[in-house]
Amino acid sequence: MNILVLAGSMWHPSEMIRRGLADISDYHFDFVEDAKDILTSEMLACYPVILCCKSNNLTGSTDAPWFEENVTEVMPKEIRAFVEKGGGFLAVHAGCCFGFSGEENYGYCELIGSRFVTHPPRCDVRVENFRAHPITDRVAPFSVRDEHYQLTNFAPDVTPLFDTVSETGGRQLGGYTRQLGKGRLCVLTPGHILSVWQNAEYQKLLKNAMEWCGGIR
Repeated sequence: MNILVLAGSMWHPSEMIRRGLADISDYHFDFVEDAKDILTSEMLACYPVILCCKSNNLTGSTDAPWFEENVTEVMPKEIRAFVEKGGGFLAVHAGCCFGFSGEENYGYCELIGSRFVTHPPRCDVRVENFRAHPITDRVAPFSVRDEHYQLTNFAPDVTPLFDTVSETGGRQLGGYTRQLGKGRLCVLTPGHILSVWQNAEYQKLLKNAMEWCGGIR
């Protein structure tokens, strides 16, 4: 399966994502950092799944926004159209870090079905309480050191997958799915540092999510 990876923002370097995916040899990953000027709707249509590990920055070296009306070629409405036509969209960590501090997200939060609130300093996070789903199949509870994301404003149609728990962040919904039109969308909040991506149970979760979004599971 060919997967388009959107990566590279101020606090989430694309190098970490590249290294994190290096051990997953079952798929081919094409990376795009400058999503403002490279992505087109025609390009999206060439892939069954988009893996978004990018917050609202143009690249990792600037805080200029990714989404800009009448400038960015692919806005959230084009991504939604891609999903509704049968595409898969997987937002991991930075890919769900939108909507805080009144940030203009042009409908991205409505697309993924949640809004980012905050996270405490990096801490030990327990990933647990897995619900029965193809994405959580054969994934055992695990602990990682990570940024413990807190999300809110969940869409009423989200299907919860698992919880994340820490002393400083409490219990949070750490993963969920949505079905939009003919397509599938998944959000996974863990994934700030490389050791998370290299965790064996997290890799199972990630691979299952890519396959579910791509209609394989």
